[in-house]
Amino acid sequence: MAELLLPHAASSSDTLAVADEFGSTNWKNFNARVNQLIRALRRKGLKTGDAFSVLSGNRREYVEAFAAAAHGGWLLVPINWHLVASEICYILENSESKALLIDSRFYDLGLQAISLKNIPNISAIVVMGELKTNNSDQLRSIFSYEEFLAEQTSEEPEGQSLGGPMFYTSGTTGHPKGVKSALSQTGTSVGTLKMIGDGLSSMLSIQPGGKTLLVGPIYHSAQWAFSFLPMLAGSSIVMRHKFDESETLKLIDKQEITNIHLVPTQFIRMLRLEKEEKASFQGSSLKVVWHGAAPCPPQIKKQMIEWWGPVICEYYGSTEGSIVTTVSSEEWLARPGTLGKPTPITEIVVVKEDGTTAEAGESGQLYVRNLMGSDFEYHNDPEKTAEAHKEPGLFTFGDVGYLDQDGYLFLSDRKIDMIISGGVNIYPAEIEGVLVNHESVLDAAVFGIPNEEYGEEVKAAVQLAEGVPVHESLAAELIAYCREHLAGFKVPKSIDFETELPRQPTGKLLKRILRDTYWKEQERKI
Repeated sequence: MAELLLPHAASSSDTLAVADEFGSTNWKNFNARVNQLIRALRRKGLKTGDAFSVLSGNRREYVEAFAAAAHGGWLLVPINWHLVASEICYILENSESKALLIDSRFYDLGLQAISLKNIPNISAIVVMGELKTNNSDQLRSIFSYEEFLAEQTSEEPEGQSLGGPMFYTSGTTGHPKGVKSALSQTGTSVGTLKMIGDGLSSMLSIQPGGKTLLVGPIYHSAQWAFSFLPMLAGSSIVMRHKFDESETLKLIDKQEITNIHLVPTQFIRMLRLEKEEKASFQGSSLKVVWHGAAPCPPQIKKQMIEWWGPVICEYYGSTEGSIVTTVSSEEWLARPGTLGKPTPITEIVVVKEDGTTAEAGESGQLYVRNLMGSDFEYHNDPEKTAEAHKEPGLFTFGDVGYLDQDGYLFLSDRKIDMIISGGVNIYPAEIEGVLVNHESVLDAAVFGIPNEEYGEEVKAAVQLAEGVPVHESLAAELIAYCREHLAGFKVPKSIDFETELPRQPTGKLLKRILRDTYWKEQERKI
């Protein structure tokens, strides 16, 4: 049996491991299928240290793929299914993926991405769900996922070594970057991940034998960390492809869910439900509800604590640094706005502009160190890796904040250009690059403005080329142009037209001048 699944497959063979809209899998069968997938990928030529990609919604096979990568010594590259074909093509090529596991719902999108370039590394396309045959690729093998597994024995594979995910994060400039954990490098013992899973579950108050409800996309690093890692400690997963506020409440009660990860947008949608529907929710099984990925408006968080009780906990972290701080309901109510204290395995160093270490209460750039020695690198990008590090093992997300006298973290700013909409990080440079390619546009600035439901929405300010008049359909024309070249969540919701964008003599764009008009009345600006 796969090493990390052995205890659960042996002692809890008939109990639930993972469930989705299509069915459920017990621990015994889950372990067997993971073993088959490891063998099948090896047969297609994947060696320790290789990468394979997954383009899929939330489904059981995705979790099997994560487990296979963890035991096969591979990098699993989760691909955001909201991306357009050109963006997917870049990730497949940059990651040097040797295989693509694809949800049948995104089959055409995946083949379109591959067809944009000849990506010779991909030796197999494995389709989860119904296999379509109308767009066969003559250059490589296309398999049904079930047939792919069925050809292999379920016996425990030899030579297991630790692998893990390589999440791609949007860059402030250029293409997204693959984040590679030092622990996922060749030769690390699989048992290391078991220790991490146990430690994380304990730190997050997720009990062995608990049940996680996954309603956010597992291609997101936080959703993976809060579902898959606790699974290695014995927690099962109930997942849905998309979040629905009414269904979520019903599932928590019906499935006796013990833990869930949510983002503020989901809080807002549940709080807007009818009084009768909210009153019928019991939530007695919930032990902990984690939220992060985006700032939560204080009034929203207070309402959730009043409704669900002191099970609401928050964390601060990133794909690069995992979970850095945590804060309970009680701590947050005593110190509104705090993101909590560093975890037992994390150190935060606040560095002032002059390079010296800040005292308590002094603001500066936040640097993080994992006390267990874990670090990261950007795939094939040593320059970006070096930029993020002050020294080996000490790195920054670019955020600015301070630690108070008691060691609680408060953010005073964040990566100034980044937009966080519904928990999704959006970087303006890519959007600006698309806009200035339009013949009517001379200059463009993209930034986030307040949105009651999503926290922020994408706003563009445009300086038109000489001689181009402003007319009532121009904004719609530019938005449509962006939609042709960008994933939907990156497309500006509205466009302002400026005579001239504010720039310093050096050429630096002063976005704060544009942004502050919209944020000056807001309680929280990060």
